[in-house]
Amino acid sequence: MDVKHCDEILVDGRVAGLTAHRDCDDQGVFRHTGFDDASTGQGLASILVQQALSDVRTAGKLIVPFADITDPVAPEILRWLDTVVPP
Repeated sequence: MDVKHCDEILVDGRVAGLTAHRDCDDQGVFRHTGFDDASTGQGLASILVQQALSDVRTAGKLIVPFADITDPVAPEILRWLDTVVPP
């Protein structure tokens, strides 16, 4: 099964960032993360990506991060190493 998920973080009612991943069998494949330039430096990337990774892990899936998913939260992804597989 291949299901697409999109998580967003809002600031003052507008989308400040998003992350998208697909469930592919036993994996959550993260392909895109984007953030509004006006929202940088507020820790929003870390909050959003940590929640998305946590949701995938809680569902019992392996995390497959592609380049842009790890950039904003590279240090934080280390705590998911037991469920991260290389793309």
